[in-house]
Amino acid sequence: MTRRLFLGTLGAVLAPTVRFAGAQTAPAATTKFQVGCMTMPYSQFPLQRALEGIVKAGCRYVGWGGAHAESDTVRKPSLALDAPAAEARQLAARCRDLGIEPAMMFSGIGIDAPDSVKGHTQRIRQATAAGIPFVVTFGKTTRGNYEGWVRNLKELGPIARDARVQLVLKPHGGNTGTGRDCARIIADVGDPAVSICYDSGNVLDYEKVDPIPDIQACWRDVACFAIKDHRNTPKSEDCGPGLGEIDHYKLLMPLLRTGLSIPLICENIFAPLVPRPSEPGGVDRLVARAREFLETVVSGLQVMT
Repeated sequence: MTRRLFLGTLGAVLAPTVRFAGAQTAPAATTKFQVGCMTMPYSQFPLQRALEGIVKAGCRYVGWGGAHAESDTVRKPSLALDAPAAEARQLAARCRDLGIEPAMMFSGIGIDAPDSVKGHTQRIRQATAAGIPFVVTFGKTTRGNYEGWVRNLKELGPIARDARVQLVLKPHGGNTGTGRDCARIIADVGDPAVSICYDSGNVLDYEKVDPIPDIQACWRDVACFAIKDHRNTPKSEDCGPGLGEIDHYKLLMPLLRTGLSIPLICENIFAPLVPRPSEPGGVDRLVARAREFLETVVSGLQVMT
């Protein structure tokens, strides 16, 4: 089974609003880009406030990741690695009750970790229970143990495939420094359940590589996006989309006609140079600004299709 056929089949099985991207061999219908936000920008606030803020900002999709300050002394992950599948199902229900669809979750464990296969298998189980199509993963920011990466992913591919979940590699330095690097890993793994969550901000930040030509080399394997921008001038700093040096029109253009739904989930929404908001309302406003920017880009590109 090809990745294209496998990914297209999953759309009808998982959450009804989410489908999958994959390699394209011919022009298809217009892509449906799904704009949302990770819980991570709200890490200094409780998870419930993060979910409410994402809704308040007008998003329809959410990604789970990172830990949250539940009180002055307690921080908890949005979903612990060892949490039972029932807890993932309950968290997904909380999201849907608020009006947002969970679109992705971070694995929280590296591909090259000693217990990688066990940890990722647990995340895949959680994702299945929650109806989440994408488990986002990456490894160390230094290159090495390439064969171990491929070996682990070859073992995880069938597990993800059987669970009807996509394991997506995020550019994060090291073996996954660029989209081109991720595409090489995917080719060596050769499993349709393994693809890319493209992160243009990381490509520009860690590798100092222009993500626009980079995505041209890997777009056929891109299933979703962890959206962040980056500035090298006047200071090297990640930031929200439209506030950095990356042209998001050019970034998304290769994926305009996949005929599928591709989440654009913001990982960073903050303004460069200035302090981050100390109150959740300030984060809400930045999430809304990021959503409006991405929706403006998508609306313009859809005119072209």
